[in-house]
Amino acid sequence: MSKARPKNSRDWVKRHLSDPYVKKANEEGYRSRAVYKLQEIDQAEKLIKPGMVIVDLGSAPGGWSQMAIKKVGTTGKVVAIDLLPMEAIERVHFIQADFSADAGLDAVVEAIENQPVDLVISDMAPNLTGIVITDQARLYALGELAMEFAARFLKLNGVFLVKVFQGDGFEPFVKLLRSNFVRVDAKKPDASRDESREVYLLARGVKHPEGIPQAGWRVDA
Repeated sequence: MSKARPKNSRDWVKRHLSDPYVKKANEEGYRSRAVYKLQEIDQAEKLIKPGMVIVDLGSAPGGWSQMAIKKVGTTGKVVAIDLLPMEAIERVHFIQADFSADAGLDAVVEAIENQPVDLVISDMAPNLTGIVITDQARLYALGELAMEFAARFLKLNGVFLVKVFQGDGFEPFVKLLRSNFVRVDAKKPDASRDESREVYLLARGVKHPEGIPQAGWRVDA
Protein backbone atom coordinates (compact mmCIF):
# COMPACT_ATOMS: atom_id res chain seq x y z
CA MET A 1 0.00 0.00 0.00
CA SER A 2 1.12 3.52 -0.71
CA LYS A 3 3.49 5.48 1.46
CA ALA A 4 3.83 9.26 1.26
CA ARG A 5 7.00 10.70 -0.25
CA PRO A 6 8.39 14.22 -0.36
CA LYS A 7 7.46 16.28 -3.41
CA ASN A 8 11.05 16.20 -4.64
CA SER A 9 11.64 12.53 -5.48
CA ARG A 10 15.37 13.07 -5.92
CA ASP A 11 15.65 14.34 -2.35
CA TRP A 12 13.62 11.37 -1.14
CA VAL A 13 15.93 8.89 -2.88
CA LYS A 14 19.02 10.61 -1.47
CA ARG A 15 17.63 10.57 2.06
CA HIS A 16 16.41 7.00 1.71
CA LEU A 17 19.77 5.67 0.58
CA SER A 18 21.58 7.44 3.43
CA ASP A 19 19.07 6.26 6.05
CA PRO A 20 20.88 4.11 8.67
CA TYR A 21 17.83 1.88 9.07
CA VAL A 22 17.71 1.24 5.32
CA LYS A 23 21.39 0.28 5.40
CA LYS A 24 20.82 -1.95 8.42
CA ALA A 25 17.86 -3.66 6.75
CA ASN A 26 19.97 -4.37 3.66
CA GLU A 27 22.78 -5.77 5.79
CA GLU A 28 20.49 -7.99 7.86
CA GLY A 29 18.36 -9.21 4.96
CA TYR A 30 15.11 -7.47 5.84
CA ARG A 31 12.88 -6.12 3.12
CA SER A 32 12.13 -2.75 4.68
CA ARG A 33 13.29 -0.38 7.40
CA ALA A 34 9.84 -0.73 8.98
CA VAL A 35 10.96 -3.95 10.64
CA TYR A 36 12.92 -1.90 13.18
CA LYS A 37 9.77 -0.12 14.29
CA LEU A 38 8.19 -3.45 15.17
CA GLN A 39 11.45 -4.71 16.63
CA GLU A 40 11.74 -1.75 19.02
CA ILE A 41 8.14 -2.09 20.18
CA ASP A 42 8.57 -5.85 20.59
CA GLN A 43 11.74 -5.46 22.65
CA ALA A 44 9.97 -3.06 25.00
CA GLU A 45 6.65 -4.87 25.24
CA LYS A 46 7.65 -8.53 24.71
CA LEU A 47 4.95 -9.01 22.09
CA ILE A 48 6.19 -11.95 20.02
CA LYS A 49 6.97 -15.34 21.56
CA PRO A 50 7.57 -18.85 20.23
CA GLY A 51 4.43 -20.73 19.24
CA MET A 52 2.26 -17.67 18.70
CA VAL A 53 -0.27 -17.24 15.89
CA ILE A 54 0.08 -13.80 14.30
CA VAL A 55 -1.91 -12.01 11.60
CA ASP A 56 0.00 -9.35 9.64
CA LEU A 57 -2.35 -6.89 7.88
CA GLY A 58 -0.86 -4.80 5.09
CA SER A 59 2.23 -7.00 5.06
CA ALA A 60 4.03 -6.09 1.81
CA PRO A 61 6.95 -5.99 1.23
CA GLY A 62 7.22 -8.39 4.17
CA GLY A 63 9.62 -7.03 6.79
CA TRP A 64 7.23 -7.52 9.70
CA SER A 65 6.37 -11.05 8.57
CA GLN A 66 10.08 -11.88 8.26
CA MET A 67 10.69 -10.86 11.84
CA ALA A 68 7.51 -12.46 13.19
CA ILE A 69 8.11 -15.89 11.64
CA LYS A 70 11.66 -15.96 13.02
CA LYS A 71 10.41 -15.26 16.53
CA VAL A 72 7.40 -17.61 16.59
CA GLY A 73 9.56 -20.47 15.38
CA THR A 74 8.40 -23.73 13.85
CA THR A 75 5.59 -24.12 16.36
CA GLY A 76 4.07 -20.74 15.51
CA LYS A 77 2.18 -19.39 12.52
CA VAL A 78 2.09 -16.12 10.60
CA VAL A 79 -0.74 -15.26 8.22
CA ALA A 80 -0.12 -12.17 6.09
CA ILE A 81 -2.35 -10.28 3.68
CA ASP A 82 -1.85 -7.36 1.31
CA LEU A 83 -3.43 -6.02 -1.84
CA LEU A 84 0.08 -5.78 -3.32
CA PRO A 85 2.18 -8.82 -4.23
CA MET A 86 4.76 -10.03 -1.71
CA GLU A 87 7.67 -12.32 -2.42
CA ALA A 88 7.27 -15.62 -0.60
CA ILE A 89 8.69 -15.99 2.92
CA GLU A 90 9.29 -19.50 4.17
CA ARG A 91 6.50 -20.69 6.51
CA VAL A 92 4.50 -17.44 6.13
CA HIS A 93 1.02 -17.98 4.71
CA PHE A 94 0.58 -15.00 2.39
CA ILE A 95 -2.73 -13.95 0.84
CA GLN A 96 -2.78 -11.37 -1.94
CA ALA A 97 -6.21 -9.85 -1.55
CA ASP A 98 -8.14 -6.80 -0.39
CA PHE A 99 -8.64 -7.12 3.36
CA SER A 100 -11.57 -4.67 3.21
CA ALA A 101 -13.48 -7.03 0.90
CA ASP A 102 -15.35 -10.15 1.99
CA ALA A 103 -13.07 -12.43 -0.03
CA GLY A 104 -9.95 -11.12 1.71
CA LEU A 105 -11.45 -11.36 5.16
CA ASP A 106 -12.74 -14.85 4.50
CA ALA A 107 -9.32 -15.97 3.25
CA VAL A 108 -7.66 -14.81 6.47
CA VAL A 109 -10.31 -16.49 8.63
CA GLU A 110 -9.80 -19.70 6.70
CA ALA A 111 -6.02 -19.47 7.07
CA ILE A 112 -6.26 -19.13 10.86
CA GLU A 113 -8.84 -21.95 10.83
CA ASN A 114 -11.36 -19.65 12.53
CA GLN A 115 -9.34 -19.91 15.75
CA PRO A 116 -8.23 -17.20 18.21
CA VAL A 117 -4.87 -15.55 17.53
CA ASP A 118 -2.23 -14.05 19.82
CA LEU A 119 -1.31 -10.89 17.95
CA VAL A 120 -2.73 -8.77 15.14
CA ILE A 121 -0.31 -6.26 13.61
CA SER A 122 -1.50 -3.73 11.07
CA ASP A 123 0.67 -1.50 8.92
CA MET A 124 -2.13 -0.90 6.43
CA ALA A 125 -2.37 2.41 4.61
CA PRO A 126 -4.63 3.47 1.74
CA ASN A 127 -3.49 4.50 -1.70
CA LEU A 128 -2.95 8.21 -1.18
CA THR A 129 -4.97 10.83 -3.06
CA GLY A 130 -3.02 13.82 -1.75
CA ILE A 131 -6.20 15.19 -0.17
CA VAL A 132 -5.40 15.09 3.54
CA ILE A 133 -8.98 14.83 4.82
CA THR A 134 -9.78 12.02 2.39
CA ASP A 135 -6.56 10.13 3.10
CA GLN A 136 -7.06 10.39 6.87
CA ALA A 137 -10.64 9.16 6.61
CA ARG A 138 -9.59 6.18 4.50
CA LEU A 139 -6.71 5.38 6.87
CA TYR A 140 -8.98 5.29 9.90
CA ALA A 141 -11.56 3.23 8.02
CA LEU A 142 -8.83 0.61 7.55
CA GLY A 143 -7.84 1.01 11.20
CA GLU A 144 -11.41 0.34 12.33
CA LEU A 145 -11.60 -2.72 10.09
CA ALA A 146 -8.37 -4.05 11.60
CA MET A 147 -9.63 -3.30 15.11
CA GLU A 148 -12.91 -5.12 14.52
CA PHE A 149 -11.04 -8.15 13.22
CA ALA A 150 -8.72 -8.06 16.24
CA ALA A 151 -11.60 -7.74 18.69
CA ARG A 152 -13.30 -10.72 17.06
CA PHE A 153 -10.32 -13.06 16.78
CA LEU A 154 -7.80 -12.18 19.50
CA LYS A 155 -7.43 -14.33 22.56
CA LEU A 156 -8.51 -12.63 25.78
CA ASN A 157 -4.90 -11.68 26.54
CA GLY A 158 -4.10 -10.95 22.88
CA VAL A 159 -2.57 -7.77 21.55
CA PHE A 160 -3.42 -5.45 18.65
CA LEU A 161 -0.80 -3.12 17.13
CA VAL A 162 -1.91 -0.62 14.48
CA LYS A 163 -0.27 2.24 12.62
CA VAL A 164 -2.16 5.51 12.42
CA PHE A 165 -1.33 9.15 11.71
CA GLN A 166 -1.90 12.01 14.10
CA GLY A 167 -4.42 14.56 12.88
CA ASP A 168 -8.12 14.39 12.06
CA GLY A 169 -9.61 11.18 13.40
CA PHE A 170 -6.81 10.34 15.83
CA GLU A 171 -8.55 11.13 19.11
CA PRO A 172 -11.87 9.48 18.13
CA PHE A 173 -9.97 6.36 17.07
CA VAL A 174 -8.06 6.21 20.37
CA LYS A 175 -11.38 6.60 22.19
CA LEU A 176 -12.85 3.75 20.12
CA LEU A 177 -9.89 1.52 20.95
CA ARG A 178 -10.23 2.30 24.66
CA SER A 179 -13.90 1.34 24.55
CA ASN A 180 -12.97 -2.09 23.25
CA PHE A 181 -9.61 -2.86 24.90
CA VAL A 182 -8.49 -2.75 28.51
CA ARG A 183 -5.31 -0.78 27.83
CA VAL A 184 -4.19 1.42 24.93
CA ASP A 185 -0.73 2.99 24.61
CA ALA A 186 0.85 5.13 21.90
CA LYS A 187 4.33 4.25 20.63
CA LYS A 188 6.71 6.33 18.50
CA PRO A 189 9.70 4.10 17.64
CA ASP A 190 13.11 5.65 16.96
CA ALA A 191 12.99 4.16 13.46
CA SER A 192 9.94 6.29 12.70
CA ARG A 193 11.22 9.43 10.98
CA ASP A 194 11.03 12.60 13.07
CA GLU A 195 8.93 14.47 10.52
CA SER A 196 6.43 11.62 10.18
CA ARG A 197 3.07 11.94 11.90
CA GLU A 198 2.80 8.17 12.19
CA VAL A 199 2.28 6.60 15.58
CA TYR A 200 1.62 3.03 16.62
CA LEU A 201 -1.23 2.25 18.99
CA LEU A 202 -0.87 -0.84 21.16
CA ALA A 203 -4.12 -2.27 22.52
CA ARG A 204 -4.27 -5.10 25.06
CA GLY A 205 -7.09 -7.15 26.52
CA VAL A 206 -10.31 -7.43 24.52
CA LYS A 207 -13.26 -6.16 26.56
CA HIS A 208 -15.86 -7.91 24.41
CA PRO A 209 -14.77 -11.52 23.80
CA GLU A 210 -17.53 -12.10 21.25
CA GLY A 211 -16.56 -9.07 19.19
CA ILE A 212 -17.63 -5.44 19.20
CA PRO A 213 -21.29 -5.43 20.32
CA GLN A 214 -22.31 -2.28 18.45
CA ALA A 215 -20.93 -3.47 15.10
CA GLY A 216 -20.16 -6.66 13.25
CA TRP A 217 -16.58 -7.60 12.53
CA ARG A 218 -17.14 -6.90 8.84
CA VAL A 219 -17.02 -3.44 7.34
CA ASP A 220 -18.59 -2.80 3.95
CA ALA A 221 -15.99 -2.02 1.28
